[in-house]
Amino acid sequence: MGSEKRAEFVLTGFGDEISANLPVQLDTLAEENMHYLELRSIWDKNVLDLDSAEVELSLRELESRGFAISAIASPIGKVPIDADFADHLPSFERALQMATIFGARYLRIFSFYVPQGRADRYRDEVMRRLSILAEGAEAAGVVLLHENERGIFGETPEHCLDIVRSVNSPALRLAFDPANFVQAGVRPFEHAYPLLADYIEYVHIKDALLSDGSTCLPGQGDGEIRELLSALKASGYRGFLSMEPHLMVAGRSFGFSGPAPFGEAVRALRDVLASL
Repeated sequence: MGSEKRAEFVLTGFGDEISANLPVQLDTLAEENMHYLELRSIWDKNVLDLDSAEVELSLRELESRGFAISAIASPIGKVPIDADFADHLPSFERALQMATIFGARYLRIFSFYVPQGRADRYRDEVMRRLSILAEGAEAAGVVLLHENERGIFGETPEHCLDIVRSVNSPALRLAFDPANFVQAGVRPFEHAYPLLADYIEYVHIKDALLSDGSTCLPGQGDGEIRELLSALKASGYRGFLSMEPHLMVAGRSFGFSGPAPFGEAVRALRDVLASL
């Protein structure tokens, strides 16, 4: 008999999509039988800005409730390409430190905002910077997850593929965000997935409409969520599906859903999974 790898989807989510208050985040996740949190901000503070007392309080709360951190959702690389890279590195070191403190294997990053239509001009500088970040992550035992985002170099599937192949580091993989591809005018499964499947190590669950870019419940937009999850299941994917539904606020640097809509999005995802 063959040794086919059985897929395993583990649900996690951006807690600040639920509330700024950590206990409320964990209450909602627990109600949905979820035990992982993707940490971006708590108490209206980005994870990189938490002081030592807030870190200790967070760790105690997580441990007492039986939660673990799936990833640190840092803003690293979410700055203009012409910003001083040296000024950005202390934040990266802080992000690595927080990943270690919270026991997170993964650290989300981006590939720098580039002027529209001029991405190719900045390609070499993007690769230089990401190579430095990957080297630091590898030394720290952390895996960077590049998220495709509108306006950054890695907005398109082709550029995401260029990034992982050019940097060529085991410490740099992809966080696949279907809605972000939709909002960039890309079919996530039809176009992006075939190019990037070998490098996907994390998936954001967010759906959107091609017509106007607005977000919607998972499986109800053009994010091809069902097709994506079906292919991941067939491939033996074992990893996180991170809820980031953006149902009430879908800004450039932040999204929010609230407790009830977040729970509705989780149940919509589970309906898709049950249909596979």
